[in-house]
Order: sequence, then structure tokens, then C-alpha cells
Amino acid sequence: MIVSYMGADACALYLFDDDIQILTLKASKGLCVDATGNIPSELGEGLAGIAFNEMQAVREGDTVKNSGFCSSLAIPILRGKNRIGAILLQSVKIDYFSDEDINTFRAITAQLVSTIEMAKLLFSFDHPKVNPVVEPQAIELKFIQGRVGAEGFAFGDSVVFAPLLLGDFKVLDGENDLTVDDFHRAIILTEQELYAMQKVIEKKLLDVVALIFSAQIMMLKDQSMIGAMEAMMANGIPPQDAVRAVVLQYVARFDQMTNEYVREKRYDVIDVGRRILTNMFGRMDSHHQYAAKVVIVHELLPSDVLKLSLQNVAGIVLLSGGITSHVAILARSLNIPLVIVDEPRLLTLQDGSSILLDGAMGNISIEPSEDVIRAFQEKQAVHADDNRIQEGLLAETCMNDGTRVVLLANINILADLAVAKAFKAEGVGLYRTEFPFLLRGDFPSEEEQCIIYRRLVEDMKGREITFRTLDIGGDKMLSYYDNGKEANPFLGLRSIRFSLKHLDIFVCQIRAILRASFDTDVRIMFPMISSVEEFVVARNLVMESAGALKAEGKPHQGRPSIGAMIEIPSILEVIDELAQQADFFSIGTNDLIQYMLAVDRTNEKVADCYFPHHPAVLRSMKRVAEAAHRHQRDISVCGDMAHDPRYISFLIGIGIHKFSLDARYLPQIQQRIMAIDARRAEAFAAELLGKASVDETARLLNETLL
Repeated sequence: MIVSYMGADACALYLFDDDIQILTLKASKGLCVDATGNIPSELGEGLAGIAFNEMQAVREGDTVKNSGFCSSLAIPILRGKNRIGAILLQSVKIDYFSDEDINTFRAITAQLVSTIEMAKLLFSFDHPKVNPVVEPQAIELKFIQGRVGAEGFAFGDSVVFAPLLLGDFKVLDGENDLTVDDFHRAIILTEQELYAMQKVIEKKLLDVVALIFSAQIMMLKDQSMIGAMEAMMANGIPPQDAVRAVVLQYVARFDQMTNEYVREKRYDVIDVGRRILTNMFGRMDSHHQYAAKVVIVHELLPSDVLKLSLQNVAGIVLLSGGITSHVAILARSLNIPLVIVDEPRLLTLQDGSSILLDGAMGNISIEPSEDVIRAFQEKQAVHADDNRIQEGLLAETCMNDGTRVVLLANINILADLAVAKAFKAEGVGLYRTEFPFLLRGDFPSEEEQCIIYRRLVEDMKGREITFRTLDIGGDKMLSYYDNGKEANPFLGLRSIRFSLKHLDIFVCQIRAILRASFDTDVRIMFPMISSVEEFVVARNLVMESAGALKAEGKPHQGRPSIGAMIEIPSILEVIDELAQQADFFSIGTNDLIQYMLAVDRTNEKVADCYFPHHPAVLRSMKRVAEAAHRHQRDISVCGDMAHDPRYISFLIGIGIHKFSLDARYLPQIQQRIMAIDARRAEAFAAELLGKASVDETARLLNETLL
């Protein structure tokens, strides 16, 4: 894959053997050798050895080697400061590899680390006892009211995502007469499917540069796993039973792992087993088991949502999490209807049950009647005509008295940009930079981030762009980073705290943002700022990074606007002092409400305590807006309140005339704003702020929509 992508003639991968302290050739393409694994390289010997030893790229452009290659480029494989190995590219052309090739090759190489570590883990496995298969039981459920996670409609057969083992795979009559040749053919077909899926996902989501199917592809090449299956077949075990037994052995071993990320790899093994089995039996739907299905799942990783999108899932029923969780946000970006409901009995629903998902209301109907289906189809038709909605949109938004309001888009993944431009967003008010981190298997390098950020800058050139620095923790945990157990993760090492604790990761991201925006004005925003000192430390690191890039002679943005998200109640008491330091504020209403009211916004058990209209929340927002105006600082709202029509008059009334929201809400909010008068909005806000109870504010807000 690397040879093809880089346009090179040869490639070699060397891994470091800790026991003998030597680099060993483990894989190659285009080299005149046939001794992979038996060719050691002393440290510092050859380009690969030099790159590994010095931990930097090494390039030769005009030296004819005995092998016949004129140009060579070697890059070390690193995890942080730990050296994993090195990878070498070669070409028969003189001076073939450029500086840009070095950057691209670094980005590719960074993706290999988690795959290599996964390989080492697989090689160490033995074969433990097999766990029993758990079969789903039929239940009686007809209608469930849930909460909207991502709007939309879905109607299809149910399927439970990631079953415990392979118990859901049924061998049909006449499918038992399989041979070893059928097994080998299935291995080839499965590998071809996975490569094809990888290519599709790369085209669909440009910012997901990690090879998310690499672990599964690698398993098909793992001789200990495949060899165990072949050994069982040689002893007379039917091929399908051999595959099932070995997969279950690996799953059981993963279940014993203490690291949660490693345990999650059990699903990769299960998926590989299912694919091999379905290809052995020649079934046409081997890699589309979720296509057009309504998936029921207890919990999901962002990468799981990505894979479901790739298989064209109809909708998702999620049994844990909240409507502001990152899984829900990603589902919105991928246009997957999602309903969140606390109903564990759904996990025992028989696969193939008919489910109607109303993502606009949060309703779930099981085995719906013809009348319910007909009503659903009529409702779906009303929401289907995006072209009609776009035609009525204006490039600029004004209230009915002519007062200007700016509508910006929240961007989660680069695919959101097309929707943002179609719905005439005036810029990007919030780019959630954590998604490239969440959707992969390792920390992205500076080069990888720079490539992603540059695509965003080029696509929105000339418009306002705000990058929010890495905001992980709470409900946004990195699957590949073990931060240990935290009793209260939302109050733990998250957001700006994580960045300031891991300066190598933070500075890497800041450098990538500054480099990507070298020819345009951008804004950098820090999440979860709780003190003035915290903001100043982070801001100084941005300026130090700009100074370092200048010294290195790399094009970059030297003077970005730097702002703070207002989410923590403690910052309200020093908001004027913060306004003297920051260039702008953006109120993140989701977390502000959570921390103001001490309500976990992802916990379905306390969802009815999460009140955006709580008087304390509304009055806090008023204080922030007043401070911004006193110090002539720009202010916006970027949380879910920005797309709720009930709050628009209030927000405008307290002096906020800039909103950042998911792009699909832009038509509705523009229409709402155009019907508002500035003076009446101010009077309404004053009346609302005078209310002392949640019931009173709720009643008044609901009356504004009548």
C-alpha cells in the first residue's frame, strides 16, 4: 500500500528487537531479498538504522546502490519518544523524494504504530478455554419513548451490534460440506473486502486517515491464528467449526486483558470470524450485515459509528449516553438517525424484528402497524426535500429591524463542510479538533493534523474559522490512551487540563494549526478554562510555538486570535479579568449547564434535571455577555442552545449576535431570527431573567413559540 501511495519502487519495514538490540527486516516490497525476518541491521547501519538511531528522517537522492536504487528515504517509527523501528522507501529515479514526501511519509508511518503493537500482542497469545454462546430471547415490546440523539427517520429490521460471540451466525441446511480450499478462498475474499472498505472510508471521510481496518487485515496474515485453524482442519475438524473455535479462543484471551482498549479488539476478532464464515459459505451479504438495519447497541465508540456508516446502517438505538455525547454528535455528521433510550431489554430483541425509528421525536416502534408505517412515510417525505430548504436561505441573516446576526457552523468531521456551505454558513464557529483523535488508533502526528486542518482552511478560505483545541475526557475518551480509572471523569483530566498535562501533544496540535493557516486569519479557542492563569499559560504556548516555527523557517500564522470557551462556573467570578487577556469568548452551553447544575449530561438517569432554562444558567450567560461588551470582545454561543428556537430571542436580547450550530439547523434558526425585533428581544430577556424558578422560565420560553 505504501509503495503504491508514495509512487516508490521499493519499501522495507524494520522492527526493533528489544532482546538482541537489533533492527530486523519484517516486511518488504520490491527488494531483491527473500529472507524477511532473517536480515538484521546493526543500529546506525544503513539509512534505516541511521533514521532509527537519530530519530529523524534521512534522505539520499543521487547515490547508485548495488541494489540499483538511486533515491532512498528512511523514517523512524516512534510512539512518543519510544523507538519501534524504521521504514525505508527507495526509487530508481534520482532526487525522487521531496520535503513534502517526508511529511507525507511521516504521516503514513505514524499510523503503523498501533498495528505493530497489536501484532506483537497477537503473537503472544495462547489458546484459553472457550466461553459459552449466549442466545437472544424473544421479548414483548411495542413502543418506547426515547430521546433524540441525531434527527432523521429509519425503518428496517433490527440487529444487535457486536454480539457476545459468534452465536448469531447460523449454519443453514446444505452448508456443511466445506473443504480447506473453501477456507483459503474465504481468506482471500475477506482480505479483498477489507481493503475495499478501507478505500471507501478514505474517500468518504478525508480526515479519518488512520487505517481502521488494519488490525483485521493483519489477523488474516497472522500465521499463528490462521495456522491454528488449518491444524484443526488437518485433524478432521470441519472448517466452519475450526474457524469458530479459534476465534472464540482469541476472544476469550482478549476478555482477560485489563486494558479496556485492548479488550475492545475482541470485536475485531469476531468481525473477522464472521467474514471468513460468510465467505466460506458463499453468502452475498458477508460484509453488509448492518446495511439498511436498525442497530441496537448498549454503547458505541466513535470508530464503531464510522464503521456502521460505511455499511449504510439505517439507524441506531443507543442504550447509554446522552444527546450531547460525541457519539451522538458524530451520528448527526454522518446523517445516521439515533435515539437514546434506557431499555436494556432491547438487547434481547430477536434479530430481524421490524423497527421504526423516529429520530425527530425520539420514538421507537417495534413491529409497527400499517397505519403507523404510513404516517411515518408521510412525515419522512416532508423532511426529505433539502433542495427546497436551501433555496430559501439567505447569505446573510438579519432580524426584522435590520440588525445583523452571524450564523456559523459547528464542524465535527470534514464531511460537514459540504453541508455547511450548502446551507450558507458564514464560517466555522467551532471546529472540534478531537474527532481525528477519536476516530483512530493512535495520536495523530503533526503532519497528519496539518493535512486535515489545511483542508478545512482551504475549503472555508475567506470565512471565519475557529479551531477548538483538543477536548477529550468525560464522554470523549481516547480508546488508545489509558488515563487510568477516574471516579469523576467529567471533573478529571480533560480538555485544556489534558493538553497542559501533555505538552508534547498540545504543542504538536498548535503547530499543526498554525502551519495549516499560514495564509489566513484563524482563531484558536481553549476549552474548559477555569482560571485566568490557565488561559495565559495556554496562550503563551501558542506564541512560543509560533516563535519556534519562525525560527525553523516554516510558513505559519504568527498572530492568531486566541479565545476561551466559557463552560466552568469558576470563570464567571473573574470574567472581566479574562476579557482583558482573551480576544473572544464562546459560551459552550452544554458543559456550562452540566457544571452549573452538577448534572452529568450523558447520564440518562438524570436527564430530567438538565435544564438549559435554569435561572442560574440564564443569568450566568448574561454576565458573560456584559463582560464581553464592556471590554469590546467578540462573543458567540456554540452549544445546543444555539439551535433551539426557544432560546434565540433570549440570546439576542442579552447581546449575543453570533451563533455556531450544526449546519442542518441553519434554515430553521435563520427563519426564527428574521421574525425577531431587537428591542422586543431585549424586553423578553429582561422578563426571563426576572424569573426565579425553572417552571416560570419554561412557561415563558414556550410561550415565545406560540
